[in-house]
Amino acid sequence: MDLALQLLFTGIGIGAVYALVALGFVLIFRATNVVNFAQGEFSMVAAYLMVVAVEAGLPYWAAFIVALLGMALLGVIFNLGVYYPLRHRTYLPVIIATIGASILLANSVLAIYGPQPQVLEGWFETPGIQVGPVYLDSQYLLIIGVTICLVIFNFWFFEKTLLGKKLQATSQDKEMASLLGISVSTMIMITFIYSAVLGGLAGILVAPVLFVSIQMGSTIALKAFAATIIGGFGDVAGAIIGGLSLGVIETFGAAYISVPYKDGFAFLVLIAFLIFRPQGIFGERVAEKA
Repeated sequence: MDLALQLLFTGIGIGAVYALVALGFVLIFRATNVVNFAQGEFSMVAAYLMVVAVEAGLPYWAAFIVALLGMALLGVIFNLGVYYPLRHRTYLPVIIATIGASILLANSVLAIYGPQPQVLEGWFETPGIQVGPVYLDSQYLLIIGVTICLVIFNFWFFEKTLLGKKLQATSQDKEMASLLGISVSTMIMITFIYSAVLGGLAGILVAPVLFVSIQMGSTIALKAFAATIIGGFGDVAGAIIGGLSLGVIETFGAAYISVPYKDGFAFLVLIAFLIFRPQGIFGERVAEKA
């Protein structure tokens, strides 16, 4: 039981990172009807920005702000350079463009910093606290706490604010939103900025737990993409539940079954959902006439 509680805490911490990146997937999908396959690279770029800012001598909190501002700028550039020129095309060219942007970002960071992984110190000097049989790592506590705060913020923002309602209206029907006087291009821009910041925040939070490397973005993105499908593509609650579930499943799988195949458990669950419940946990089955 002690080991199970420890694994549950660790799994929720890792799953919270997947949930944040999955939330970025969902927001972009709802706003533009396409999947942004560069979402994982947002996490990787933010982690490298954080490392560079800390090594430049900035205080940790200042480096954190600089990294998030950099991700907001990247969201603007990504929207104007990748999505906006193809906004009137079908979803396939946009998806290919996001894949190309993902490759460009990864190789650009590789060319600048090289393949050697970087190390980022955690936010707290205290490594963690012992509560009964469970050791609560301070970085995992921070990840879980930030995720809870963002879930509450998302609910308040999208349900209680005018801007949030405009973003929802844009995601549901762009043409009708435009007729109602909502600037669709501005709403999509805000969505890209927000999703880039979310992805960057996930990368910064998980960086002290993992090495900062070129591959970290693709690994996180694959798990987050699986989480969005398991939760129900396009559903915010599904992204959160799917991400947390995958984190717990792969942590328990690594402990009780096999560590080398840890990354495979998430995709086994994904395959099971695609076979037995392709609409996901919160998705609705959609039927079309032949």
